[in-house]
Amino acid sequence: MKAKDPNCSFCGRKKSESLMLISGLDGHICDHCAEQANNIVEKELGGSPELITDINSTTGEKGGKKLPTPIEIKEHLDQYVIGQDQAKRTLSVAVYNHYKRLNSKKNSKKSDDVEIEKSNILMIGETGTGKTLLAKTLAKILDVPFCIADATVLTEAGYVGDDVESILSRLLQVANYKPELAERGIIYLDEMDKISRKGDNASITRDVSGEGVQQGLLKILEGTISNVAPEGGRKHPDQKYIKVDTTNILFICGGAFDGIERIISRRVQKQELGFKSSLNREIQDKKLLSLVSPPDLRAFGLIPELIGRLPILTALEPLDKPALKSILSDPKNALLKQYQHLFSLDNIKLSIADDAIDFIVDMAFENKLGARGLRGICELILQDFMYEAPSLKGKSELIITKVIAEEKWNRADSQKFAS
Repeated sequence: MKAKDPNCSFCGRKKSESLMLISGLDGHICDHCAEQANNIVEKELGGSPELITDINSTTGEKGGKKLPTPIEIKEHLDQYVIGQDQAKRTLSVAVYNHYKRLNSKKNSKKSDDVEIEKSNILMIGETGTGKTLLAKTLAKILDVPFCIADATVLTEAGYVGDDVESILSRLLQVANYKPELAERGIIYLDEMDKISRKGDNASITRDVSGEGVQQGLLKILEGTISNVAPEGGRKHPDQKYIKVDTTNILFICGGAFDGIERIISRRVQKQELGFKSSLNREIQDKKLLSLVSPPDLRAFGLIPELIGRLPILTALEPLDKPALKSILSDPKNALLKQYQHLFSLDNIKLSIADDAIDFIVDMAFENKLGARGLRGICELILQDFMYEAPSLKGKSELIITKVIAEEKWNRADSQKFAS
C-alpha cells in the first residue's frame, strides 16, 4: 500500500506542493509557513538586535558600536569635507546629543522626570558649499538609514504632487521596510527655501507648494505617528499603511536661501540721515550668513511654527579659492583622484599641472559655481580625452596643462555663444 503524502499541519499543503516539509513529533510545517512564522516572531520582538542599529549604547556594551564623540565625528567629517569648521562642530554636537537622547530614553527608568526633546537642524549656505555632503557623511559615520528628500516636489494635502509622508516612505525603503530601523534614521530635506511663503499679501489662489507644505511638515518634524504608504505615491482608502513614529527621526534641513543676506544686512545696518550709511566695520568684515537669526528666516518666508521646530541653526561659509583647490585634491574622495582612477582603468596615467588646477579653481570661483561647478569644468576639459581613452592600446600618460585647459574652456564658451 502506497504511503500517504504528508501535509503541512498549518496550511494543509502537500509535500509535493512545497520545497521542504519539516517534520515534528505530531505534525509538519512547510517552508512557506516557516518563513511567515519567522516574520511574525521578528515583528513581535522588534527585529533582531543587530539589525536595529549598531549604536546601542554610548559605552559600547552588549555588542553595540560605541557612539562616537563630537570630536571624533568632526575628525571624520574633516576627511571628506573641506572647511566649514563651525558647521561641522554644530552638526557633531547636535547628532551626538540626538543619539545620546535615544540611548538614554532606551535605558531610562519610568521614574525619570526629565525628557529630552528632539533638536532638528537647519543648514543655510550657497549652492556647492557642502550641505548635502555633510549630511551624507554623517549618516555613513553612524551607519543609520539615511535618505535625501526634495521639498520642491511636496504639495499641500489634496493636491497633485507628493504628500509630506512620501519623505518617510523613502526612509522606510532604505530601512528595508523595518519601521524600528527607520525610526532611528536621518532625513535630509533639501531646498527648504523653495517652500517659503510667497508674500504677506492675500492671494485668490492657495499657496499649495509654499506655506501649505510648511504647515504639513510641522507634526512630522516635531514627532507623530504617520501612516506611510510602503510604495509611496498618493493615498487611497483601500491601501495598506505602515505606522512610523517620527519622534526619534533626526531631520536635517538645508537650503541656499538666496537673498537672505539683504534681510540680514538691513537688520544689522544703522541708517543715518543724508547720503551716508554707517555700517559697523566689524559687522562688515564678518560673513553676513553667520549672523542669520530666526527673525531673518521669518522675514524670508518661513512660518514661526516651522522655525521653532528647527532650533539648531548653522550657516555654511562661501568657498574661497584655497578651499576650492583643497576640494579638488585633498579629501579621500577628491575629484582629481576620481578622474585619475577612471583613466587608470584604461591604463592611462593622468597628471594635472598646478597652473591648470589654479585655472579650474578661478573659473569656478568667478562664475560662483561652488564645489559642484568643479566637476562640470573638469568634465568639459577632459571630455575629449575620455572619449578617446578607451580606444588607446597599451600604457600611456596624459598631462593636462593650463594651455590645454584654457583651450578646452574657451572652445566651449565660443560654441555656446555661437549657438
